This record gives sequence, structure tokens and C-alpha cells, in this order.
Amino acid sequence: MPPHSTTSASISFGLVNVPVRLYAATQSKNLAYRMLHAKDQQRVRQQWVCGGCGEVVERADMVRGYEHAKGQYVVLSDEELKSLETKSDGTIAIEEFVPITSIDPIYFETTQYLGADKGAGRAYQLLCEAMAKTGRCAIGRFSNRGRQQLVVLRQVDGVLVMHGLFYSDEVRERGEIDHGDGTPAKDAELDLAMKLVDALAVDAFDPTKFSDDYLEAGRALVEKKVAGQEIVIAAAPEQKGKVVDIMEALRASLGAAKRKVDEPAAAPAAAEKTEPAAAEDEDDAGTVRRKPPTRAAGGAGGSGAASRSRAK
Repeated sequence: MPPHSTTSASISFGLVNVPVRLYAATQSKNLAYRMLHAKDQQRVRQQWVCGGCGEVVERADMVRGYEHAKGQYVVLSDEELKSLETKSDGTIAIEEFVPITSIDPIYFETTQYLGADKGAGRAYQLLCEAMAKTGRCAIGRFSNRGRQQLVVLRQVDGVLVMHGLFYSDEVRERGEIDHGDGTPAKDAELDLAMKLVDALAVDAFDPTKFSDDYLEAGRALVEKKVAGQEIVIAAAPEQKGKVVDIMEALRASLGAAKRKVDEPAAAPAAAEKTEPAAAEDEDDAGTVRRKPPTRAAGGAGGSGAASRSRAK
């Protein structure tokens, strides 16, 4: 099924205008849980209750207010809020071109695809090729729904991608975060840490290698409940203790990483071994018990035969 366009817009840079249509680039896969009344399993309805008088307030009786001090509000009418809105003509006005590497990913807020609208294919591809050749992306403002959103446009395989950006005052300063006392790492610790990084290093990020385990477990649980199967709650995994010796932790992590890399190569070699496996017996209760290997004749005399006779 072809994607559904959410709205239309027009990219403007210089005297060039490129009509485009916007498409959602991502989709949430979270399970949607509904709140039900435990008594009859019917959906509950949300109500707005006044914190002063306790009355249920209808939507038509609500006004917007801004809390300028604790418990003190200024009321803003719909007309006053409407006057704050900017012209919403769907224009994406490009203001500058910058290297994509100059933008910290922390500023990325949303992602949308931009598709060429009717008759705009040539201008669309022109913009894509120009950004690809120069290695730059476009910074602009998207006028939509009464506001201007800061955005960046970049081309990916000939398709324009638009990211909504946070404004600078919306991103917290890193200095507010505790990041240790600044004591430099010891050379031995740094050497082991770098070896661990190298052991886990891959050429590029492959998102298909990862999946949402919680989502998959949730779907499986719902399917079992719908099918009427009994649900068995697994015991919670034992919590790991705190790391006391960072060197020991690094050595253990490095060893585990190396074993993980060596496992695919060791598997074929193990399959080629021809050493006979120990025999197995099954008792009356259905329990499989492993028998020790039979000794070679002569070394144990008749004791081996007697043991086998008793086993029968």
C-alpha cells in the first residue's frame, strides 16, 4: 500500500520553489492498551474535574491559563492566542546550507519524508543532486499550523528527508549532568577498554539486527490470552551486583566478546569430531541417564561384563 501524504508544502530557496508532499517516516509499533473497569471490563471515560469546587467541567466551559506563579494564572482568550500565530502557508524557507556533521543529533526531534508534488520532479532532483555534490544539508523554517518550526533537509539516496529540530534553548546544557570528577583513566584500563571496543566494532550500524523484545513478548502474551492458554509468569532474573574492580570487569567483558566472535568458527570444527558420545538409558520414570563409556576388554577383566549384566 502506498504511503499516505499528511500535508503539502513548498520548499523555497532563492527564486526556486519546489512543491512537495509530506509523509511520515516512522510509525509507532507500541501495543495500545485501553483502561477498563475491572468489574465489567468496559472502557472508562475521562472527565475533567475542577480542583476547587469538585464539579465536572465540560469542554465548552474551559479557558486556557498560564501559571506565572504558584497557584496564580493569567487567562488567555482564543482571540489572543490566535494573534500569536504566524502565517501558515506551508512554506519551507531555506536560509542556509551546512555540513550535516555540524549538527548534533541531540537536536533532531521528528523525521518526515518529502516527496515531489505534481510537476516538481525536475526541481526536486536538482535540489537533491546539489546537496549531494556539495555534501551539505539545508537549514530552514517550516510555516505550519500557526508556528514556524526549525528544520533541516537532507537527501538520502535521492529522497529528501526533513528533520524537525529543537531550538537551542530547548536543549539542556551538558554541564548540568554529573560526569565524574575528571580523573583520567589509567593506561592499563584504557588499553583494555579500547580492546573491548575493537572486539565489538562493526563497519556500520544495521538496524535489522535489533528488535523490540518487549513488544514481541507483549504480542505473544496477548495472542495466548486470546487463545485461552494458561499464562506462566517466569521468575525475574537475578540482579547483577555492582562492579567493584573495573579491570576485572573489562577483562571478563573482553573475554566474552572474543568468545562470541570465535563461536561461529569453532562450530564447524566441533561438528567434525568423531569421538563417540556416551550412551544414554531411560529409566521407568522417563528420565534420561548418561552411562559411562565402556572400558576396553582386558583392562578391567570380568568386572566390566558383570557391571553390564547388573545394569540389565
